[in-house]
Amino acid sequence: MIKIILAAGIVLISIMGCLAQIEVKEEVKTGKKEVPEITFNNISPPYKNYAYFEGSKEYGFQFRATSFNLVNAWWLAEVSTLVYAEKGFVRSQLERAGLPEVKFFDKRSTQCFVANNDKFAIVAFRGSEIWKKREKDDLSKKLADLKADVDIRLSAWEQGGNVHRGFMDALNEVWPDLHPYLNKLDGKGCKIWITGHSLGGALAVLCGGLYGKAQGVYTYGSPRVGDEDFKEHAGVRVYRIVNGEDIVPRMPSFFVFVHVGELKFIDDNGIIHDTIVYMEHIDNQPRDEMYGQVSSGQPGKNSLRGFVPASFRDHVPLLYAIHLWNNVIESRQ
Repeated sequence: MIKIILAAGIVLISIMGCLAQIEVKEEVKTGKKEVPEITFNNISPPYKNYAYFEGSKEYGFQFRATSFNLVNAWWLAEVSTLVYAEKGFVRSQLERAGLPEVKFFDKRSTQCFVANNDKFAIVAFRGSEIWKKREKDDLSKKLADLKADVDIRLSAWEQGGNVHRGFMDALNEVWPDLHPYLNKLDGKGCKIWITGHSLGGALAVLCGGLYGKAQGVYTYGSPRVGDEDFKEHAGVRVYRIVNGEDIVPRMPSFFVFVHVGELKFIDDNGIIHDTIVYMEHIDNQPRDEMYGQVSSGQPGKNSLRGFVPASFRDHVPLLYAIHLWNNVIESRQ
């Protein structure tokens, strides 16, 4: 009898172990991330409590891709969010993602890095300092970024057409150092990818066109960069991703400026479309009171103290990364 009981116990433990394994696998398979409620306390990067590149081993970067790739869109959104952080933190996160070599380029109004292994390199431009929370506030850099954003005069672009002068001047600050470094990596056989959020997205588009050998450019919440003629001569594959009511892609509003590249629009439910889709809200409730989830799992209600308009909230780089990750998981189910 004792032997029978022991045998039954062993079988039961084995079954429980199998069920536990099934549950773990299911957790990985359905590992979508909760969309946080955005307030003024968490609207600005860097996000040091965020688990960057979580799942990168299961979903490796597709560095040879020649069309829009959802996994790459997620990877580059993570990089475009990470670029706002301090150098030591950036290095540690990129090393975990399999990009051990990192070189930083830091000028008055332009900051970027190039991270690479022996197969591919990612160039990431930082967005405006006004979006970034700093341990030590640097007013001069914020003013330099503001100048880059607001100088909307058109300047001739050497590939053709005209571009936003502030953006062009910002890229020119780092280009003399960045260009030969990219050529060096290209000579080693690295595929070059370029990305950025906000102002960083605009610089990524210009950099991709000027360099001419980029495998692809992904932007997040990027403003318009140039005119129609520039668009025709951009000479690079651009995938521009826009989240909901993000206000920055509507700028500059001056009619001469147009967007470059293939649009991917993230709607209120986090679903990606090839065109802009705005959804009707239940019971005419404003989107600001429906968006995001709190720990209770109920729709977040913003207090007056923490209220962030949708047009600014949807520009948060972390939301781009989370939405795209959730789409990667959803696409594999």
